[in-house]
Amino acid sequence: MTLRIDLNCDLGESFGAYTIGQDEEMMKYVSSVNIACGFHAGDPLVMMQTVKQALKNGLKIGAHPGLPDLQGFGRRNIHITHQEAYALVQYQVGALQAMVTAQGGKLTHVKPHGALYNMAAKDFELALSIAKAVYDIDGSLVLFGLSGSELTRAGTETGLTVAHEVFADRTYQSDGSLTSRSLPDAVLHDADRVEEQVVRMVEHQQVQTITGEIISIQADTVCLHGDNIEGISLAKRLKENLS
Repeated sequence: MTLRIDLNCDLGESFGAYTIGQDEEMMKYVSSVNIACGFHAGDPLVMMQTVKQALKNGLKIGAHPGLPDLQGFGRRNIHITHQEAYALVQYQVGALQAMVTAQGGKLTHVKPHGALYNMAAKDFELALSIAKAVYDIDGSLVLFGLSGSELTRAGTETGLTVAHEVFADRTYQSDGSLTSRSLPDAVLHDADRVEEQVVRMVEHQQVQTITGEIISIQADTVCLHGDNIEGISLAKRLKENLS
């Protein structure tokens, strides 16, 4: 059985002398990319090069704004005010939007990164600040958020189209949140487990939690992480089932 759904990946996370992920190879197997905007990863040159590669591959391009935390790769919780959240999202999305426009493309979506994404999944007021920042730039942008989260609720209430995102290579808790990366078995590397999880999410709108419980989930787009060491092989396998 071949399933059809958007497969997205977080890319453009190299910066300066540091190379992270295999962006060009990964682009062969996904339909959407979320490009880092310089706060948690990426830099202006990497952003521009990644945009060019994505357009060459005919992919949908999204901005991937994060917390200002290069050292922690944007995965550490940092307390920010709602005004700061609004401003830092607009700053990053605006920068990437300008680069996409300059290359003759169009920005299609926004997906917060890492800790910002997970914080907004539970904090409605923070999520609302992010959603408003996106809406005020362009109300036609799609907001990606964790399936069934406060972020997708805030996006809907703001007037944005939202995409409920599920994760191919992450495990889930009973409340629908992702297992913290600080815990064992937070990231899946086995291709059989990844494929089984994705098929269950896309075909049955369910996911098995880390404790074995089956919970309902809405799947509009599937994320596969570009920095997963098995990312390319997993992407190849998923493309066979999702395209």
